[in-house]
Amino acid sequence: MKKIVLVLAAFSLFSCKKETASDPEQKEETSSDSLIDVETITETINPETTVEFTLEEANRLAELPLECVETQYPNKLSQTLENAEAIGEPKELHPAFFGCFDWHSSVHGHWSLVALLKRFPNLDKADEIREKLKTSLTAENIKAEVDYFKRPQALSYERTYGWAWLLKLAEELKTWDDPMAVQLDKNLQPLTDLIVSRYLEFLPKLNYPIRVGEHTNTAFGLGFAYDYAVAANNRDLQEIISKRAKDFYLKDDNCPIAWEPSGYDFLSPCLEEVDIMRRIMPKNAFFLWIEDFMPELMEKDFSIEVGEVSDRSDGKLVHLDGLNFSRAWVFNGLADTYPEKFGHLSSLADNHLSYSFPNLVGDSYEGGHWLGTFAIYALSRDK
Repeated sequence: MKKIVLVLAAFSLFSCKKETASDPEQKEETSSDSLIDVETITETINPETTVEFTLEEANRLAELPLECVETQYPNKLSQTLENAEAIGEPKELHPAFFGCFDWHSSVHGHWSLVALLKRFPNLDKADEIREKLKTSLTAENIKAEVDYFKRPQALSYERTYGWAWLLKLAEELKTWDDPMAVQLDKNLQPLTDLIVSRYLEFLPKLNYPIRVGEHTNTAFGLGFAYDYAVAANNRDLQEIISKRAKDFYLKDDNCPIAWEPSGYDFLSPCLEEVDIMRRIMPKNAFFLWIEDFMPELMEKDFSIEVGEVSDRSDGKLVHLDGLNFSRAWVFNGLADTYPEKFGHLSSLADNHLSYSFPNLVGDSYEGGHWLGTFAIYALSRDK
C-alpha cells in the first residue's frame, strides 16, 4: 500500500510553549521566524516520493505532547461553577489532565505518548515519556478526576468528545503488553468505568444524533467508544453503540458531502457516520447501506478538495488541518477494511495527509496543542 508523502527531514517540529503560551482561542501576531511558509513547503512535495512513519518522524511528533501535557496555561476549563469554592487552578481540578489547553486535548496528548512509545519503544525520549505518564496517571490523580466528574454540575462534562478520547487512551493501554501499561490501565480503570457508565446512561436518552463537524459529533463519539468496547470485550457497550448507531443512521441517504466543510470543522459529518457504520455493520449490509448514503465513495475517480486554512494563528480556522487528518483516517479505514471496494481511497488519504502534515512544522500553540494527535492517529492506521 502506498505510504504517505511527508517532508520533515529538513525541519524541527514545534514544541508546545510552557506557561507563557498564548491563548489558542485568540488570533495572535506571529513573527515571520516562528512559522514556516506552508505554501513553499507544499510546493516541494514530490508525489512520487514516499516516506514511512519512521522512528525519526515519531521522535519529532513526540515533542508536541511531551511539552504541552505539563503546560497549564492558557487553559479553557469549560467548568460550571456551583459556588465560589469550586474555582481552582487547572492542576488542582485536574491533576492528571490539566495541560494542553483543555481536558480532552490533555487526554489525547497522553494517548499520543502511549501510542508513539508502544509503536516505537526506542524513541529518543522513551524514558522521559515513561516518567511523565507515571507522574500523570497515578491512582491518586485519577481518583481526583473521578471526583470532578461526579460533581452534579459535571454530568455532561466533555460529552462525548472527551469521553471518546479517554476510552481511546484506555484501549491503547489495555492492548499494550508492557508492565507499566498494565499498571497505568489499572490506575485509569475507575475513570474508564465511569465514562463507560456515562455512555450507557446517556445513549438511550439521546433522541437525535448531533451532526456537526466539531467536538459533539455523535458518530465520532460512538466510533472510539466502540473500539474500546471491542478491545475490553464489553458486550453491553458494544450492543448499545451498535443499536443507537443503527437507530440514528441506518435510514440515512445521499449525504451532502459537497456542503462540507463548514468554516472550522475538524470532523466530516458524512465521513464520521461512514466510519461508525463500517465498524458495526456486516460487510454486505454495509455495502448496501453505503450505496444509498455515499455511493460516490466507490467511484474510482472520487475526489474531494482538502480543507484550506487561511490563518494558522486562529484557533478555530486551524481546525481544518484536523479535518484533513480525520478524513484521511476514515479513507484509510475503508481502504484497509474493504480494499476491493475502497482501495482507491488510500491515495486520497495521502493527499489530505501530505497537505496538512507540513503545517505541524513550526506551528503555533493554536494547532500544536492538539493537531499532533490527529496526525499520529491518521498515520498509525495499518497501511
